[in-house]
Amino acid sequence: MAVVHSAPKISPFDGEHDALVAALGDMVIASKEAHGEIVITVQRDRIEDALRLLRDDHAYQQLVEIAGVDYPQRAERFEVVYMLLSLTRNLRIMIKVNAAENTPVQSVTTLWPVADWLEREVFDMYGVIFAGHPDLRRILTDYGFEGHPFRKDFPLTGHVELRYSEEDKRVVYEPVKLAQDLRQFDFMSPWEGAEYVLPGDEKADEANAGEGGE
Repeated sequence: MAVVHSAPKISPFDGEHDALVAALGDMVIASKEAHGEIVITVQRDRIEDALRLLRDDHAYQQLVEIAGVDYPQRAERFEVVYMLLSLTRNLRIMIKVNAAENTPVQSVTTLWPVADWLEREVFDMYGVIFAGHPDLRRILTDYGFEGHPFRKDFPLTGHVELRYSEEDKRVVYEPVKLAQDLRQFDFMSPWEGAEYVLPGDEKADEANAGEGGE
């Protein structure tokens, strides 16, 4: 017996990009449809209005995820990406806003309660501030954690490390101490070879000279 689903497995956009851009109007800063995805960047202070319109008038009922992206070279270094799903139309789109370290983004917990934890993750990992969030505090890192781990300028070793202290009978935080000095590598391709002579290479030169002499 064949099972008939209300929505196809893969739904084509069929003009969806142009329809959404027209509906959002002056809220849109940039948009594109590429690689089977629709991405629309909207004004930061209009994000709540944009998402409400998409939810109520275009059937994007579900907020699937909120993600952050860091571009340190930009004046507004962060992108906050909202991934929306239409359950009835089987379509997915991405809505983005740009933000700097000191420019808050309006919370969308008024539209989707799940945004509570999602916004806290972006705040914790990137340091993006969400105005109007009911409980904006860290969710993945520990209390008193320094910095935001997903920023491109966050040190790979972190700022502090923790260990269990037998003396104090508890976990303690200490400045990072590397077991050995960081070594320098030139990262040259092995088939190109390094400009300096590696230990042992002189033996190959001697062997080649001996073969030529024969």
